[in-house]
Amino acid sequence: MNKVQQVLLRSKSIFIVWSMIAAFGTYFCMYAFRKPFNAGTYPGHELGHIDYKAVLIVAQVIGYMLSKFIGIKVISELKPSRRKSLIIGLILFAEIALLLFGLIPPPYNFICLFLNGLPLGMVWGVVFSYLEGRRFTEVLGMGLSISLIISSGFLKTIYFYIHALVPSISEFWMPFVMGLLFLPLFLFFVWMLSVIPAPNQEDIGLRKERLPMTSQDKGKVISQFGSALFVLIIVYTFLTMLRDFRDNFSVEIWNEMDPAWNKDVFAQTETMVGLIVLIVIACLSAIKSKAVGFWFTMLLIFIGVALSGVSTLCFQLHWITPFYWMLLLGVGLFFAYIPIQIVLFERMIALFSIKANAGFFVYMCDSIGYLGSVGLLFYKEFFVKSMKWTKVLMQFSYLLSVVSMILLILSAFLFYKQYYLIAQNASKIKPAVQVV
Repeated sequence: MNKVQQVLLRSKSIFIVWSMIAAFGTYFCMYAFRKPFNAGTYPGHELGHIDYKAVLIVAQVIGYMLSKFIGIKVISELKPSRRKSLIIGLILFAEIALLLFGLIPPPYNFICLFLNGLPLGMVWGVVFSYLEGRRFTEVLGMGLSISLIISSGFLKTIYFYIHALVPSISEFWMPFVMGLLFLPLFLFFVWMLSVIPAPNQEDIGLRKERLPMTSQDKGKVISQFGSALFVLIIVYTFLTMLRDFRDNFSVEIWNEMDPAWNKDVFAQTETMVGLIVLIVIACLSAIKSKAVGFWFTMLLIFIGVALSGVSTLCFQLHWITPFYWMLLLGVGLFFAYIPIQIVLFERMIALFSIKANAGFFVYMCDSIGYLGSVGLLFYKEFFVKSMKWTKVLMQFSYLLSVVSMILLILSAFLFYKQYYLIAQNASKIKPAVQVV
């Protein structure tokens, strides 16, 4: 054990801060390899009369989606000794794809963004595997969550400043340049992750030990919780679709709402969203009861999807400005999205005492979620091409709110049914043990 690990074991506060910074930094840097390309608009380029930016986004999302399907197996079976080499290999592969994106002329370079997305979908699972199964996982996961919320907005802002400083760099080379700038920082934060000590006995007692899953383990979980998970996956798919659409086409949406918008608006709105979500979700770690923690998380997700619809209605009625709509829509979206990723499955494993890891559940949700994102992009491009981006965002936020609230009630009922059955079985076994 090295000196850094000894310090982290001795001090709870240093351990928490170190882990949050490591997770935040690693995932923030990952976004430098994934998101900057969508700050460009690529005028004058098409592929089969389809807007070239839409082609690029679809290509990358398909790669990212396939990465999530691959991650169901790779992340759920990942051994601690392979984490570091895997995450570095994933990022280097993504950066090589961005190099090819700059070298190959359009419209033939869209395939490079497919290759870029193919490894990146597994980065989240590797990072979270360092954090899960601890009594402070909700707090530790906040670094990862805030990175997910604010990184895209900040990186768009950085992209614009670098492009203004060196205008000779084309939109096709900017993604590679951004990745190259952040590569040293990424390697540093991966080292920070690699020295985080494993969960101790107290963590295991409160949250259950997290082990690589076998095919038998996965089958058992699906047979027991399949119905509730299926409903939850539909909700998560809607959330992923809305999150991706709002993020990928934020430039176009702001151009429609306010032609004089400030390019710093991305960093402003996402920072505020991140802080609000951070405070609320961090409070979940104060809930020690496994049952209360799980059900309160379900309630928070319900509030989030409701807020997404209410904020859109307020904007449509001109009660709030575009800035506050994008802010409140983001708060509602991430109130629902982040707890599913960071908290819900963590609490579920502890409450139901499942032999599993959070990566397995999240990657099941993500794989279908990004499939939905691809579907929404195709729907916009082929069926409502003339409709404004803002109109699509508004209509979809209404759909998400109504459908998701109904499905969350159904999912809560199905989970409670399993919880009741387990409690009933436990009460039958207990007297038998006392008689013996």
